[in-house]
Amino acid sequence: KLMESQDFDTLYAAGSARAIGDWLLGMNATRAYTLKYGTGKNVLSIGRVQTPTLALVVERQKAIENFKPETYWEIRTNYREGLFSCLRGRFNKKEEAEAVKTKTATIKESTKELEESMVSAEKEITDILLTVPNLPYAGVPEGRTAEDNIVEKTGGVIPELPADALPHWDLAKKYDLIDFELGVKITGAGFPVYKGKGARLQRALISFFLDAAREAGYLEIQPPYVVNAASGYGTGQLPDKEGQMYHCNEDDLYLIPTAEVPVTNLYRDVIFNESDLPIKNTAYSACFRREAGSYGKDVRGLNRLHQFDKVEIVQIQHPDHSYEALEEMKAHVQSLVERLELPWHILRLCGGDMSFTSAITFDFEVYSAAQKRWLEVSSVSNFESYQANRLKCRYRGADKKMHLCHTLNGSALALPRIMAALLENNQTPEGIKIPKVLVPYCGFDIID
Repeated sequence: KLMESQDFDTLYAAGSARAIGDWLLGMNATRAYTLKYGTGKNVLSIGRVQTPTLALVVERQKAIENFKPETYWEIRTNYREGLFSCLRGRFNKKEEAEAVKTKTATIKESTKELEESMVSAEKEITDILLTVPNLPYAGVPEGRTAEDNIVEKTGGVIPELPADALPHWDLAKKYDLIDFELGVKITGAGFPVYKGKGARLQRALISFFLDAAREAGYLEIQPPYVVNAASGYGTGQLPDKEGQMYHCNEDDLYLIPTAEVPVTNLYRDVIFNESDLPIKNTAYSACFRREAGSYGKDVRGLNRLHQFDKVEIVQIQHPDHSYEALEEMKAHVQSLVERLELPWHILRLCGGDMSFTSAITFDFEVYSAAQKRWLEVSSVSNFESYQANRLKCRYRGADKKMHLCHTLNGSALALPRIMAALLENNQTPEGIKIPKVLVPYCGFDIID
């Protein structure tokens, strides 16, 4: 193209091998990794670059006016020198390329080491952040133990039982409702077997709790009973309660301690529209807890189990309305214990007695008349944005920006201690009376 755009004698007059060499170098549009001489009518192949042959140069020169044949050898000499100059430049570039390749390999290796260091540092930072608990809400009482909790509200009437009233584990044996020894034979302590009217009463409670939640606007969910580690970290059971969870090592799955875990994780990595909120779900599940370190009279019978049944309520809320939702959930749980005709009270937990993830928690306890003690049957908590931050559960606001949701949950209710209180508080010489609200579910009004 250069030859067609200007007289070759101008190029030649400028003289020399260097000019032709520069011309040849200018025609090198790509790097040549190999050098190959080839034959052709008008071209000589240098790697992947084609240059005009000497014959073409001479042919073009012949067309120039006043061409003299004796200049052929001079043209030939300059052409060859220019070509060799071009090749020498190529060899120099090859050496430079090798140096660059070596440097690139070194950078690549150091980059790999830096990336590994960065991943390690990020994991260390994440591990530390995962151990930071939620901040208590302003209304949480100061305190370190359950002794510092505040009784906020009380209801129901504590029954007066005769001196020979039996605790629920004896009543369960007397009426053949629950077999604790058979559970030990099959599995171990803390895995009771419900039988006959005991099993029917258990199923009646589950149905009653689910129906009540559905009537309160909760969508029923039937979740898995095992979850992956990401779900455990999302709701905060991991790493805080790792030692209390049953772990399937081979599959790296965890048995759920509460339906809160799978139900709340339905919304992990979900972005809602603001109009989608609130989300209200309820779920029944078996729950599994190792309860390591528990022993003594407080764990006898149904007081503390490794496997138990529970109905959970969960809400995903707009931050502006989460505390209204908390009051609504407390009222729902209160209505359940009232309809079961059990004496109850509500505790506002102090900071030291709250869970790792909670901003504020209210515990419901019912009175077990034969044991003469209060038994916890529900915890209702607002986690504010703590779980949502782990879950990346967000909503798109009117300002078109992303905001973290608030999450709340509560037991509505846990069955074992409800069953214990019902059996103990309703025992009579004729048998154990069933609360009116459960009769349609049980199909009987007395256990005798």
